[in-house]
Amino acid sequence: MSGRAQLMWDEAVTGYDFGPGHPMDPVRLSLTRSLVGAFGLDRAVDVVAAKPAGESTLRLVHREDYIEAVKAASADPAAADQSYGLGTEDDPAFAGMHEVSALIAGQSVGAAEAVWRGDVDHAVNFAGGLHHAMPGAASGFCIYNDASLAIARLLELGAERVAYVDVDVHHGDGVQAAFWEDPRVLTISLHEHPRTLFPQTGWPEEVGAGAGEGSAVNVALPAGTGDAGWLRAFHAVVPELVADFRPQVLVTQHGADTHFEDPLAHLAVSLDAQRAVQVACHELAHEYAGGKWVALGGGGYEVVDVVPRSWTHLVGVAAGREVAPEALVPEGWRQEVFARTRQLGPGRMTDGRWPVGWAGWEAGYDPADRLDQAVLATRRAVFPLRGLLA
Repeated sequence: MSGRAQLMWDEAVTGYDFGPGHPMDPVRLSLTRSLVGAFGLDRAVDVVAAKPAGESTLRLVHREDYIEAVKAASADPAAADQSYGLGTEDDPAFAGMHEVSALIAGQSVGAAEAVWRGDVDHAVNFAGGLHHAMPGAASGFCIYNDASLAIARLLELGAERVAYVDVDVHHGDGVQAAFWEDPRVLTISLHEHPRTLFPQTGWPEEVGAGAGEGSAVNVALPAGTGDAGWLRAFHAVVPELVADFRPQVLVTQHGADTHFEDPLAHLAVSLDAQRAVQVACHELAHEYAGGKWVALGGGGYEVVDVVPRSWTHLVGVAAGREVAPEALVPEGWRQEVFARTRQLGPGRMTDGRWPVGWAGWEAGYDPADRLDQAVLATRRAVFPLRGLLA
């Protein structure tokens, strides 16, 4: 099922830098790109740098006054307008913020265009997935919402059904908000329960409105959910909805912050389970979307041990050159890690949990189990609205 693949990369995306001590350390991007190269995956894909998203593209999702506020903060960070979420603790203003945020957005839009045109089957932008940015505000380390912009561009090009699957530990609130009333876009987010994690949204009852009612899907997972529960929830909700919707393009967001080592959240998912979901998304794209798959990065704040390995697996899956879990991490890359971070890099491309086991929903469920309660809440809220059995 491998297809032609494209990796979106411009070294300048590493300029998306909120400063020392901020969790969104751009070293995670450069180390991922280096690890992709260390495994030779950059020879199995077309490495392409797209142009930054222009103002007309940014306005597909973002308000003009917000874009002007980002530009102003980019030119003079000290004058950032906090009413737009700029210059805050989460989203400090920095010089060049508009330019690099538009560049990251441009990579995701370029990926969507290439896949829609049929130039490639799959395209990856692991610098993207900035899913919290709202039409009129920055939020959660996100300035421009590249995921929403990629989807909006697909609609502009004529797509009638786009499915978005978000497995970041945080709710994909900005993408949900952008398409809340749009039946052409199915947004599915699996995330830690809003009671225990930012942005405190993504309840199962959030199902969209108007013509888009039933087009927003939220699986709110209990804190502490591990591999078996995470994969069970994914497979109990996502494949059936994607099969029913039959998207023309599948857009996925692969935040690595579900990992048990991540410092900002409370799930207990391994690298091996993340890889299993990447493989599942690849299969769903081929089965229901004609192979058209745009895969994005997202969160992930264990920037040495987790993020580079997770997204290198993602590139391998998209390239049809899967990296074996038991593969040794190239020594040259580990030396680079130590030189840049004074940390010891991981030794293998696994957390030792491959293959990951999980129980399918079709075998039955336990109404007293917290994970199964979460899945049931989602199915009961959304499935009947789509004519499916809960």
